[in-house]
Amino acid sequence: MRLASCTAIGFLLALPIDAQDIAVTEEDINIGSQEYSPYLHQSFPDRVFFGDTHLHTSYSTDAGMVGNRLGPDEALRFAKGETVISSTGLPARLIRSLDFLVVADHAENLGLAPMIEVSDPELLRDPQGKKYHDLVKSGNGWEAYQLWKKSGAALEDSMPNPKLQAKAWNQIIDTVDHHNQPGVFTAFHGFEWTSSPDLRNLHRNVIFRDGAEEARQVIPFSIFDSTDPEDLWDYMEMYEETTGGSALAIPHGGNLSQGLMFAVERMNGEPIDADYAERRMRWEPIYEATQIKGDGEVHPMLSPNDEFADYYQWDKGDFGMNPKEPEMLPNEYARSALMIGLEQAEKTGSNPFKFGMIGATDSHTSLASTREENFFGKFAGTEPATDTRYSDLVSQDLRPDGDGSLNVYHWESLAAGLAGVWAKENTREALWDAMARKEVYATTGTRLLVRVFAGWNFGADEVNRPDFARYGYQNGVPMGGDLNRAPDGAAPQFMVRVLRDPDGANIDRIQMVKGWLDPNGEAQEKVFDIACADREIVEDKCSGPVGDTVDVENASYSNTIGRAVLGSYWEDPEFDPAQRAFYYVRVLEIPTPTWIAHDEKIFGKRDAPDEALRKHQERAYTSPIWYNPG
Repeated sequence: MRLASCTAIGFLLALPIDAQDIAVTEEDINIGSQEYSPYLHQSFPDRVFFGDTHLHTSYSTDAGMVGNRLGPDEALRFAKGETVISSTGLPARLIRSLDFLVVADHAENLGLAPMIEVSDPELLRDPQGKKYHDLVKSGNGWEAYQLWKKSGAALEDSMPNPKLQAKAWNQIIDTVDHHNQPGVFTAFHGFEWTSSPDLRNLHRNVIFRDGAEEARQVIPFSIFDSTDPEDLWDYMEMYEETTGGSALAIPHGGNLSQGLMFAVERMNGEPIDADYAERRMRWEPIYEATQIKGDGEVHPMLSPNDEFADYYQWDKGDFGMNPKEPEMLPNEYARSALMIGLEQAEKTGSNPFKFGMIGATDSHTSLASTREENFFGKFAGTEPATDTRYSDLVSQDLRPDGDGSLNVYHWESLAAGLAGVWAKENTREALWDAMARKEVYATTGTRLLVRVFAGWNFGADEVNRPDFARYGYQNGVPMGGDLNRAPDGAAPQFMVRVLRDPDGANIDRIQMVKGWLDPNGEAQEKVFDIACADREIVEDKCSGPVGDTVDVENASYSNTIGRAVLGSYWEDPEFDPAQRAFYYVRVLEIPTPTWIAHDEKIFGKRDAPDEALRKHQERAYTSPIWYNPG
């Protein structure tokens, strides 16, 4: 069945989506001379791999010192599909294994809790380390943690002994390498740099493309080295020059940055310029747009015409010291940052915010659980059935005269996110390269399969081609790519295919999010519905909601609405070839129960506040495709 408006044609695809994917170079899609098997020379990426680039274990002090007893080994075994016992004694297992994982423990005093546990001799030789150790061993662990927190907030390294950090880092490296199985499961070397100047979030996860030999030549860069991202880039550049390896960083949590994450000023107060833009995109090609601490795609105050913009907003302030001011919001959310990037490209000639998008968990339980009915919480103290499951203060109002208005409770948490990566094989090299070229997308935990191509010469029926991926790359660009200099009279054409999570909900709709510069050089945005399950498109919108089958009391729903497969051909009806623009796809599932609804069904009590979400629509965001007039 075909659903059509004058500018968009949505298809309910009759056949399952083929698993081919994006060609990377002309050689990758060149099948050579005529031979019987047409796949002899095919080398472009042909699979989606799902994983988590942001998981903390007991080696992160804000995890291990507050109850997480699981280290990198348990985290990796859980990600690979094994059953593990959580820190509170609950058996835990994923519905399906992940394809990759980054153990991204905080660089700051890495491994402190495990060293205290075993009374590490090197730790005991450090005066402050011994103080932490003795407090914990005497039953005053919370006092030890608060003492450590105070030191970190003041940017004072209470244990400036590089041997301690190097020892923990090498232990993690050994475990990660042990679990890395090229072609089967990828374990990346990485860490989190936890810059929080004045408690404003500028965190980045650093991911190495390389193996243990290269990773051992450095120790993680921490806030005690610097809180300026440009210094982190210097560190990564030094790593590459020293080892011959490769590194990238993934910013996250812009909603807690008080306008710093996508600011147009450097931390030294100077305005950003083309050199800054090129450096930032060299080292930070992708952005973590959704995770436990709120969704970071868009904010309803920035996009009042977007009916789906109000989704798990954490917008009270930073980490407890400063309330949010409305003027900060544009520099905190992915969509508005992409728009600012267009403005900066027009001004300086280079776009500092030309990033792809992924999702991740930021869980501190060592358990990368993202499904609503299997959510093990942000911290060990918020695992299922704990007394603080809902009341835990993930971020606390720390002002001397604070009234609690900056408190953020665990019941406000999203059940996390995932990264979808298009690659040819499940190896460090292939997955890292896909991240670097932005052939990635974010989901709020669901495993939707999403593919997008844009070009100038697609036909409406070609979204149904059996060689969709090959044709899409030969005649266009994939997510993360660029369209340049529109041919006379042409407008960008998009082919989009979506397949539901095989263990999840049907699809409600596919949307195209467009941002562009108007003739005055000011950024504008619009959201187009380009495919709707069982409804027509009227004036760029679905003719009505998809429906709602959620039974909150039983934490259940039915796939009797929506579609398992949805596709669309769409041509921009408002295209101006002189205007810079970006386009990304957002996919919405039908309504489903949240983790709180599942909790209440399982435990038979309603402890979460009435305003807590008990049903929602999970979603995916692709990396954009940019149009450049020049």
